[in-house]
Amino acid sequence: MMKQILLGFVLCLSWAGVSAQTAGALPGRALQTVAILGDSYSTFEGYIPAGNQTYYNMTDWAKTGVTDVKQTWWWQVVKEGGYKLGANDSYSGATISYSGYDDKDYADRSFITRLPRLGNPDIILIFGGINDHWADVPIGEYKYEDIRRADLYTFRPAVIKLLQTAQERYPNAKLYFVIGEDLKEGITGSVQEICRHFGVPCVQLEGIETESGHATVQGMKDIARQVLAMMKE
Repeated sequence: MMKQILLGFVLCLSWAGVSAQTAGALPGRALQTVAILGDSYSTFEGYIPAGNQTYYNMTDWAKTGVTDVKQTWWWQVVKEGGYKLGANDSYSGATISYSGYDDKDYADRSFITRLPRLGNPDIILIFGGINDHWADVPIGEYKYEDIRRADLYTFRPAVIKLLQTAQERYPNAKLYFVIGEDLKEGITGSVQEICRHFGVPCVQLEGIETESGHATVQGMKDIARQVLAMMKE
């Protein structure tokens, strides 16, 4: 009789363990929400806020081959990583800093300006700096305190302000930074240093296939693979 009771108890424990594991894999389990803050590489028509300029759409006007949102790097990250897609506030041609092309003021589309529009994400993927590179934005100094508006027209203070504000506004969100390929050392090195300061993981993209300076279908796959690898570290 005692053996039967013990056997029943063991079986109950085993069933409970299996049930717990199964429950963790159930489709109804809450997924982490991923928000995207980016530039042209992260746009797709109909998936960014109205008024934001887009680069990728269904016409393939730029000959990248990317004509379906499911081909974008961020869609692949969300699907393959088992996440839920949140806000994507990306803007083609946007800089992190307030400085833009041809000495124009880009404060209206800066990453800093768009940061508050990401909802309530669990994860934020920031992919920027490419346009700061192409627009030849002044690098500036590493300034972690008393940042003024004038400082935000230079790169380093703008990145610092972006990450400071992100950690303050989204204290429970995990931040990741994606750095484009073949950027000036002043851009790449600055982002890496600032990310180290704030404890934000970053990935330096490598071997991304492009057409007219933008990711192709294969390039998008490569970006997604490298971003997912960073997120799993």
